[in-house]
Amino acid sequence: MHSLQNEKLSIGVKLIGAELCSIKKIKTGTEYIWQANPKIWDSHAPNLFPIIGALKNGEFFFKNKTYQLPKHGILRNNGNIELKEKNPDSLIFNLKYSEETLKNYPFKFNFEIMFQLKEKILTVSHKMVNLDDKAMYFSVGAHPAFNAPIYKGESYEDYYLEFDRNLDLNTWLLNEEGLISSQTRTILRDDNKIKLHGNLFDKDALIFKNIKSKKVALKSRKSGTVLFVEYNDFKDLGIWAKPAAPYVCIEPWLGYADVEGTTQDIKAKEGIMELMPSETFNASYSITIA
Repeated sequence: MHSLQNEKLSIGVKLIGAELCSIKKIKTGTEYIWQANPKIWDSHAPNLFPIIGALKNGEFFFKNKTYQLPKHGILRNNGNIELKEKNPDSLIFNLKYSEETLKNYPFKFNFEIMFQLKEKILTVSHKMVNLDDKAMYFSVGAHPAFNAPIYKGESYEDYYLEFDRNLDLNTWLLNEEGLISSQTRTILRDDNKIKLHGNLFDKDALIFKNIKSKKVALKSRKSGTVLFVEYNDFKDLGIWAKPAAPYVCIEPWLGYADVEGTTQDIKAKEGIMELMPSETFNASYSITIA
């Protein structure tokens, strides 16, 4: 694990997957990141690239060839990621394409992720460079899981998410294969609060396409604001946890799982990003501890 610390916070990032695994408040020692209990969910904050969620049959097509990618792509649990640079306030990790990645994802890329700590704000910045001579198709996203409850004497039901504005929000329902169906369920109507409870994720993640709000707070009705997540560079948002588990994931996304009616052609995949040869794409989100 690689770490950073200032007067307010400390963070830890695992080299494998470049996965954020700790945010602690120095004064109190409070841990904000879910500690990956393997009996419930054995991750902290996976990085999602070049897909988010599941592909139909775990496959996509490109130029009449079939490629296989696991759920959420090739970064999660990847042992080939390198620490490129360590500074007093930042860690930069890097993964470059290889003959191995080209078997599953036929694009030459460089992926860089930076964790920068300033005061009580952790900024996570993604940088994708297309090193190929053809357009590259990708999604990128984050999956940080935050402890809830944080403090003794609180329950999961004391917690809620509060957006920075009132919204009309429908979630897109997933089918048994993890693909996005045409069915939706109403979550908010001219409101800004989603209350956490044990059955909120019985039908898997809440999926919000093209969400207008770009800032959401995790709050407790007993102890007040815990943290904020701000995601101006991301058009979509996922909210998820294992049912009745003591955490909640706030997931900025650019893209999402395959839809049921997909052709599996990655160029036509709903929500996919296109990056032309030699171009660079950047997207950042931030976590502010209250």
